[in-house]
Amino acid sequence: MLDKVVIANRGEIALRILRACKELDIKTVAIHSQADKDLMHVRLADEAVCIGPASSAKSYLNVPSIIAAAEVTDAVGIHPGYGFLAENADFAEQVERSGFTFIGPRAETIRLMGDKVSAIEAMKEAGVPTVPGSDGALDNDTEQTYKIAERIGYPVIIKAAAGGGGRGMRVVHSEASLINSIHVTQSEAAAAFGDDTVYMEKYLENPRHVEVQVLADGQGNAIHLYDRDCSMQRRHQKVVEEAPAPHLDPEARAQVLKACVDACIKIGYRGAGTFEFLYENGGFYFIEMNTRVQVEHPVTEMITGVDIVKEQLRIASGLPLSFKQEDIKIQGHSFECRINAEDSKTFLPSPGTIKHFHAPGGNGIRVDSHIYNGYTVPPHYDSLIAKLISYGEDRETALKRMTIALDEMFVDGIRSNIALQQEIVRDCRFQEGGVNIHYLEKKLGL
Repeated sequence: MLDKVVIANRGEIALRILRACKELDIKTVAIHSQADKDLMHVRLADEAVCIGPASSAKSYLNVPSIIAAAEVTDAVGIHPGYGFLAENADFAEQVERSGFTFIGPRAETIRLMGDKVSAIEAMKEAGVPTVPGSDGALDNDTEQTYKIAERIGYPVIIKAAAGGGGRGMRVVHSEASLINSIHVTQSEAAAAFGDDTVYMEKYLENPRHVEVQVLADGQGNAIHLYDRDCSMQRRHQKVVEEAPAPHLDPEARAQVLKACVDACIKIGYRGAGTFEFLYENGGFYFIEMNTRVQVEHPVTEMITGVDIVKEQLRIASGLPLSFKQEDIKIQGHSFECRINAEDSKTFLPSPGTIKHFHAPGGNGIRVDSHIYNGYTVPPHYDSLIAKLISYGEDRETALKRMTIALDEMFVDGIRSNIALQQEIVRDCRFQEGGVNIHYLEKKLGL
């Protein structure tokens, strides 16, 4: 087992990693910016190292400082969490080259799946269903581009190959605006990602967002932990997640779960990962793979009993998977509501000092959060302050418990989106299950 691990992140995921390390008797090093010196995981870690000022670019994205922190503390591994450098292949490569264990996939795998064009090609070869598209990057051949769009059928969507987080995408409804839309997307992609490569796909008009959680040890063993529904979104950002995904076609579901496991073995995947799909009319269509632990991983843990972060640490230590596929059974249902420091109406961030915080409790309730009374939410980072998770023996019970927990949760001193979450869980269509990815924005009139 790894002896000492640097937690190269902040907030609730840093605290989540620290807890998993403690269960495995792994010593921890918390790195932090000057703005984050009072974070809970910094207080609880065996050692803490300040790696720079508040700016992410000078702290959590500062690779030399992170490597130096690992060196001076005699750590042996680095866990990137999610966000920041978690899916940066160059960082993973530098970690390994510096003599440390990167707790995640190999750099070449991150690079393969980070480029959407190469990822789609790899998934096609592995038998994972994909969205009809351009089968590669678009070039400057205007006539050929028109033919591709005609073959796919309008509407189409232009996507940046290096894109992510809902950026670098543009929907095109007719031939008249196709070429201009490609040029605009290329410009945006170059500015945001330093790569103007774009490709084209069929635009599914009313899909759901369904994803499959996998674990693989890089030794030829891989399993799935079933699926999640993350369709309740705003501007491509997830707001509520649940597991398992309701109302899926059983045959299509079984096929896609197997395809994901087979793909992991084929590409030699190592660690935790998530295959993301659009689901429409009983069909699954691959969109991307996240080569890291997901924000919403707790709902999967609740219904399977598998500690995903502990498995990441075990796999990085060179151990085989703790489970075989036949060991994984779905028991019950789980929801997660992302609690953000933001105004429920305007969605503007709301940094500041938390005067009073009450975390809900009761049977089937879990709160993953780094905040406490007197904690100051800084303006420099993501607005996520807590993940509220509910569990029940069925979907109705889990949703009822979530409704009660949201009513009980209290954050004073800053604004939060608790009121929006209360509205969502009481929404009749959401209670039925199976809303599409556009539902929330239409409901909010966005």
